[in-house]
Amino acid sequence: MPNTGIVKYHVKLKFEVDGLVEKADIIGAIFGQTEGLLGPEMNLNELQKVSKVGRIEVNVDSKSNMAKGDAVIPMSTDISTAALIAAAIESIDKVGPFQAKFGLVGIDDIRAIKKKVIVDRAKKIVQEWATKTISEGEEMLKDVYDASKPGKLTAFGKAQLACGTGVFDSDWIILVEGRADVINLLRAGFDNAIAIEGAKIDESVTKLSEGKKVIAFLDGDRAGDLILKELQGMVKVDKVLRAPMGREVEECTPLEIAEILRDVVVVGQHPSSGQPPERTPMNRQVSQEYGDAQSDRQQSKDVPQESRKEDNDDILSIVREVYPQINETLEAVVLDGSMRTLLKVPVSDLVKKLDNTEGAKMLVLDGIITQRLVEAADKAGIEYVVGHRMGDLKKSTDVRVRTFVAMGINN
Repeated sequence: MPNTGIVKYHVKLKFEVDGLVEKADIIGAIFGQTEGLLGPEMNLNELQKVSKVGRIEVNVDSKSNMAKGDAVIPMSTDISTAALIAAAIESIDKVGPFQAKFGLVGIDDIRAIKKKVIVDRAKKIVQEWATKTISEGEEMLKDVYDASKPGKLTAFGKAQLACGTGVFDSDWIILVEGRADVINLLRAGFDNAIAIEGAKIDESVTKLSEGKKVIAFLDGDRAGDLILKELQGMVKVDKVLRAPMGREVEECTPLEIAEILRDVVVVGQHPSSGQPPERTPMNRQVSQEYGDAQSDRQQSKDVPQESRKEDNDDILSIVREVYPQINETLEAVVLDGSMRTLLKVPVSDLVKKLDNTEGAKMLVLDGIITQRLVEAADKAGIEYVVGHRMGDLKKSTDVRVRTFVAMGINN
């Protein structure tokens, strides 16, 4: 199609011909047998001249004295005109001397497809931005680490697991859950981390860990507990470290990561070249603190489980409907008293947006429910907040806080 036209629709057709024909015969039948059928202003030749119809693409497969194939007609008309053209082509009953049958497969809205591509790309940009956003002080720390030995992101094994370049020659490696965790450890100066990418441990991780000291650094949530069980059945883990309770490794600052890993790095050596020391009083203290945190986490889990009894069927139905729309998108949905969507925004912009939102009654988000978020929701008049996990909530409010697991939506 000439540059003056913008394709809006792809009219897709299929055809069968009781004889051997070529691409030119099909195109000739489409132009010839629709000419004058809908009036001169809708002739395909005329529409092509004014850039309303583009080049018709035809594929033909001829076998055993029969021809089958498909055709795509790009159009920049309105949908009514596109539908009329499609119906006209469906009326074609001959190609040359042979009987033929044309049928519409569908009309694709190219703009809708482009919008989806744009939205998907935008989501990816937001996710990448969220993992790369660090404070000025953290940026300075990153620069100091980078000056000693810059780390790079690469991939390992057939499964192409995300990892730092240090995993190949380091005497010890750090096993983390996902790609974003590897990136965050690179920022903190640790280039010997590899992502296990899910609860099912790839055999390449087992092979890589042979002959190396292995540190498991996992999220401080229930998923991390489950992954640890699976991991310990596949790999000899020398030490287990966890992110703070209710948080993920990718959410930790470089300072926090350095503090958590400092007792497994030999003083004076770069993280990628050091070896974990023997168990120290600090190690025992960290283990004890983690054990206490596990107990606290179980208690905090029991509270929302009990509160499930308080959720009526309407609330559960609405959350079940919204959950698949926001899960793994880093987005949040705000609903009014009639459970209609008032707002859908990235979680990173949520607190700011709530200040200007009126009539909100429920908030469902793909993220952690923090004290700051609960206070903002309370100020906005929101009665229900539902998310994946709860942070350290200390200040009591009238807001009813729930997790998807507690409501039986995500097990």
